[in-house]
Amino acid sequence: MPLPSIAVPTFNSERAETAWWDRNRTEVEACLRAILREKKKAQPRVVMTPGYKKKFVPVPVTLAGSDLDAARKIAEDRGISYQVYIRSLLT
Repeated sequence: MPLPSIAVPTFNSERAETAWWDRNRTEVEACLRAILREKKKAQPRVVMTPGYKKKFVPVPVTLAGSDLDAARKIAEDRGISYQVYIRSLLT
């Protein structure tokens, strides 16, 4: 069975993006639950259709080993990669 995906539009402002995510929260959460039931990691690129691209710029960050271990544990508990978890903390 193919995993669900959501067509996320491009936005003109952060306010418009926030409003869209608020309106579509139920659908997004259902999609994430379906992915987690399949034991897949719930990363944004899995949930969103290929047409949605947000430009990310790699930035090296130095963290204490214990902080990185804690982030990995929390991310694993949430079913996401630790990079996605850390990115969510920074955005």
